[in-house]
Amino acid sequence: MKKLAFSFFLLTSVMQLGFAQRELIHAKPSTLGFDEDFINQKVDSLMEMGIDSLAFPGAQLLVAKNDTVIFHKAYGYHTYDKIQPVALNDLYDLASVTKIAGPLPALMKLVDQGKLDLDKPFSTYWKPWRNRKDKKDLTLREILAHQAGLVPYIVFLEKVVRKNGKIKRRFVHHSSDKRFQGQVYDGLYINNRFERKMNRIINRSEVSDEKKYLYSGLTFLIFPSLIEQLTQTDYQTYLAENFYQPIGANTLGYLPKGKNYVNNIVPSEVDSLFRKSLVKGWVHDENAALKGGVSGNAGLFGTADDMAKLMFFYQNYGKVDGQQLISAETVKEFTAVQFRENDNRRGLGFDKPYFNNAELPLTEAYPSPLASPTSFGHSGFTGTFVWADPEKKLTFIFLSNRVYPSRDHQKLYSLDIRKALQDVFYRAEQRTRF
Repeated sequence: MKKLAFSFFLLTSVMQLGFAQRELIHAKPSTLGFDEDFINQKVDSLMEMGIDSLAFPGAQLLVAKNDTVIFHKAYGYHTYDKIQPVALNDLYDLASVTKIAGPLPALMKLVDQGKLDLDKPFSTYWKPWRNRKDKKDLTLREILAHQAGLVPYIVFLEKVVRKNGKIKRRFVHHSSDKRFQGQVYDGLYINNRFERKMNRIINRSEVSDEKKYLYSGLTFLIFPSLIEQLTQTDYQTYLAENFYQPIGANTLGYLPKGKNYVNNIVPSEVDSLFRKSLVKGWVHDENAALKGGVSGNAGLFGTADDMAKLMFFYQNYGKVDGQQLISAETVKEFTAVQFRENDNRRGLGFDKPYFNNAELPLTEAYPSPLASPTSFGHSGFTGTFVWADPEKKLTFIFLSNRVYPSRDHQKLYSLDIRKALQDVFYRAEQRTRF
């Protein structure tokens, strides 16, 4: 009876939120041609190494072949106190994976509809750039491929926190009122005018004359406003109605703490500078936090299941349940290399493998050297990584909170754990063919 009651509660909650219920299909790796023993041995070993070396306190991995999940397993705990074990339905701060899971599908749809042109100046749509000599001719294609010469990152927190660590009261209050409505954290609210200040700083930021690959998240901070402008719809509502609900991504969204999910939320960093507390249920990225937690550069939370649904959607080139939400042509354009002649591997918003990836050893490749050139994905600062391979029909979702308790924990990178895990599944499929 308790199980039935819980199921009814969950279904009722989901229906109240307006989401569709779509369960993923699961099968054993061996039924789809993978060496199951090899996978279990290698993945367990790599995950245990990650936890033992303090690369992360816990993590989970979901891998699918076609649209069928063949592996989904959780390891470790939310923190090194080993109190809360990682669960398969935990919610994670996706960090920069937000870029391809939040604004990007909306931008694709707007391109599809002819409301955006990749090769027209971005200033055609974003008026503040029309009078900026160094920005007025930059195209959306250059911007999304990180080919525009924009500054990689601006630390807006410096405008809010004094050198002595005290918060500037004109920008942040401990209670909300009509002038301080965006919530940054428990008991912290940002001045409504601060977003305009952020936009002015972005507008005045330098642009390099040298047009080469330089990763920049600046425009992702303003994409939500652009999307609202072009769609005449609230940004979060637009994403939910056009993408998350149709694909059945029940948890994918911003500001999860206020949504009464049954899922546990995995904490990120102990913030000693700004929020003076363990950040949990609020976005880790400070720039996104200063936008009230809703941004295009970071801020999305979600489960491994829901990220898999989104990557299936991309891997199937915009199609879900027979419905083409975005044209295949547009998805293929966004997931293709844009400026190969400039030695830039990026797609439009998406990351791509190194050009000579197949020729490199695992230690030098990115991601697995067995990933096809058509594959694409993105990583996140908190320790997240998602990748889809349309050619080999493999989807890879890795979620962790490697920034706990501090972003100084860098072993996830130095040990190359994520691409090593991904490589296991490519090799596990190869082993059954010979």
